[in-house]
Amino acid sequence: MKILEAFNINKVYKTEATELRVLKGVDLSIDKGEFVSIVGPSGAGKSTLLHILSGLDAPTEGKVVIEGQDIYKWKDNDRAKMRNLKIGFVFQFYHLLPEFTVLENVVLPGMIKNNQSKTKYFEERGYALLSDLGLKDRAQHRPFQLSGGEQQRVAIARALFNEPSIIFCDEPTGNLDSESGKGIKDMLMQLNKKNGQTLVVVTHDLDFASYAGRKIVMRDGKLISSK
Repeated sequence: MKILEAFNINKVYKTEATELRVLKGVDLSIDKGEFVSIVGPSGAGKSTLLHILSGLDAPTEGKVVIEGQDIYKWKDNDRAKMRNLKIGFVFQFYHLLPEFTVLENVVLPGMIKNNQSKTKYFEERGYALLSDLGLKDRAQHRPFQLSGGEQQRVAIARALFNEPSIIFCDEPTGNLDSESGKGIKDMLMQLNKKNGQTLVVVTHDLDFASYAGRKIVMRDGKLISSK
């Protein structure tokens, strides 16, 4: 079953003097429960493609269909609601809110979804996710009190909070030491194997990429192989 399809994705950045074509007619489909890695040299367009697939950045041309819905036919507010409900995103630099506790960072997607303050359900789910990721005793800490690997695990818990259809990861281990990075890689692979979570991961780590069910190679804004 196809969970995501992208057709003829082009992205052009224009200034008065220049035109930079970052993506050049990319077509891609991803099955439910699939683990897909996207690799290629810097400047190949990997992160730009990921942002377009996840609804963060509109293509200059082309369409993205998630669970049968063409997301760029929607207004910005409707697309933002879709991201909150169906998309989890794990960034290289965590993007945790420093003024919030770990637990508050994790439950934030639920608070946005329900437009209300923290409830008992939010706390229970937040604690359960943190417990699963080995961070229950860090729930009342602030992000600055955690290591890089711990902060990334908090970011993963936040991405999982609303039980998204797809998790997109942009260099999730790129800012970590090798030991912490290995823990994050193992965790993401376990989410895919044990829970059937659909993962789309941009990475420069070829060893990590090799564990994906399918590895996509990009160069100069195009997909040059997918296997």
